[in-house]
Amino acid sequence: MINLLNFNQQQLADYFTSIGEKPFRAKQLMRWIHHFGIVDLDQMTDIAKTLREKLRNETSFTLPQVQLEKISDDGTRKWLIGTDTTNSIETVFIPEDDRGTLCVSSQVGCALECTFCSTGRQGFNRNLCVSEIIGQLWIANQSLRSADGYDMLPAGERIISNVVMMGMGEPLANYDNVVTAMQIMLDDSAYGLSRRRVTLSTSGLVPAMDRLREDCPVALAVSLHAPNDALRDVLVPINKKYPIKDLMAACHRYLEKAPRDFVTFEYVMLDGVNDTVEHAHQLLDIVRHVPCKFNLIPFNPFPNSGYETSKPSHIKVFRDILMQAGYVVTVRKTRGEDIDAACGQLAGKVLDKTKRSLKHISIQAVQ
Repeated sequence: MINLLNFNQQQLADYFTSIGEKPFRAKQLMRWIHHFGIVDLDQMTDIAKTLREKLRNETSFTLPQVQLEKISDDGTRKWLIGTDTTNSIETVFIPEDDRGTLCVSSQVGCALECTFCSTGRQGFNRNLCVSEIIGQLWIANQSLRSADGYDMLPAGERIISNVVMMGMGEPLANYDNVVTAMQIMLDDSAYGLSRRRVTLSTSGLVPAMDRLREDCPVALAVSLHAPNDALRDVLVPINKKYPIKDLMAACHRYLEKAPRDFVTFEYVMLDGVNDTVEHAHQLLDIVRHVPCKFNLIPFNPFPNSGYETSKPSHIKVFRDILMQAGYVVTVRKTRGEDIDAACGQLAGKVLDKTKRSLKHISIQAVQ
């Protein structure tokens, strides 16, 4: 059975053409599935019964299944979503006064092994398919529509105004599926989000950043976390392949077609590791040719991480140095920490094919 949730509008049009139907059916189907949240063919009243029957026999609308939903004291919501019988991912909704942001996962686990990230410690199983990526947005929309506080909103009012590809996994390591899913998010017949309100966060896969600039330029965030190659090689090991000089050049190229005129550099604050005055001045030096703003992220602890959160006074000094140099700097407010939904805490359930999780267990046992 062909899962139609794996297709963007052009791919749906190609499918309909291949079965002898008019390509405009793709737009109709996109609106039913994504705009109205309906996957029951019997409710798709403007699609001919004969076509509905053909679709019923040859296709499916297979969504990932919610295993658990948690609600934080601050209103943050986290869904544990099963992707198969052994693996699950996590998706987080963060409500704010002026926006509602959904943090979407792109992989079951992550292969990049950033040392301060709980997801990375879980190892890696596989890439998510398009239906599993866009399915997170579909599920969150439907869940929120019936939730207390949202159930009285007008039918056309958008609860999720922003999507960030910042959940489990490195989005650019699952390039084709992530781009197709983002095209659905941007499609006016589906979710109709603007490119400025869809953000992709990458650890710095330079060739894929250049591809994204051409194929689907959305807002870009870069997980930087260190101001020099020696430290970043440890914290973000992909830096050994794409060092800071190459990464900064890619960021500069990306801005030629980006919907925003800046890159957001994310910087997790690790006590005594990357949060000194000297580190702040090094950071200013490496970004001097890239229009940017900074998002400082107090480290969110998880068991046996080996790191501690920077002291508030150190974060303030670090922030002030950047601000005095003329940069916009935000210190991310920790949200959903009581349900392990904060940045760097997402873990899900990963059947690790890399055996990395076993390695960490062995190291901890020796210690």
